[in-house]
Amino acid sequence: MVSKPEFAGKTVLVTGAGGGLGSAIVALLAARGARVIGCDQSADQLVSPHLAARHVFDLLDRTSIETTIADILEKDGTPDILINNAGWTRAETLAALNADKIEHELDLNLTGVMLFADPLIKAMSARGSGSIVFISSVNAISHFGNPAYAAAKAGINAYAKAVAVELGRSGLRANVVCPGSIRTAAWDHRLAKNPDILGKLKRLYPLGRIVDATEVAEAVAFLASERASGITGAVVPVDAGLTAGFLPFIDDILGA
Repeated sequence: MVSKPEFAGKTVLVTGAGGGLGSAIVALLAARGARVIGCDQSADQLVSPHLAARHVFDLLDRTSIETTIADILEKDGTPDILINNAGWTRAETLAALNADKIEHELDLNLTGVMLFADPLIKAMSARGSGSIVFISSVNAISHFGNPAYAAAKAGINAYAKAVAVELGRSGLRANVVCPGSIRTAAWDHRLAKNPDILGKLKRLYPLGRIVDATEVAEAVAFLASERASGITGAVVPVDAGLTAGFLPFIDDILGA
């Protein structure tokens, strides 16, 4: 007897679906039978053949968010699974911050995410079932720079736990994946400045490498699935061991 694909009959909504990680999540879930709805800030980014529907909106534009949510619920219905993946940062140190950058990064990575997720989560709750996975960051666990982004992602972790606690009896689960560094286009601006940076970066990771987008997507798929039916409110690093400890301390101090 051939078993049906894991996500057969499930509608999954993925934000940031056109990015490096988003594309990996879309491809993996579609391959496992999901009907995937992709959202991003530009139609040009939603070219994946795995997408069954596409919606364009801007996390910094409240009207855009509200219009898109209404469109999704009318055309595609309430999703079974919501993957909140979209995010962005450039202010990499405290010295780089100013009022405009703080506002921009908090609005994009926290306020916009919550404004988009909240009505969809409430629709899922009213239906009585749903799984939500937020893509956060190791920056929400320890400080690795990008302070405004890190603060926003820490807020996402807290928001996910609120959903898990308050709406669990309504049939919802909410979990968080915190990736470490992933080699996507987000690293291009750093590589342009220093082509050797990835070699230096790998030294920080106990596995001796950074994770790839497919590894993060696997964790997302697990938490979204019925295999994780007893897991909610969890914050799961997918970071090649980065947040487990500081390997250069072992190498340079204890091993010196």
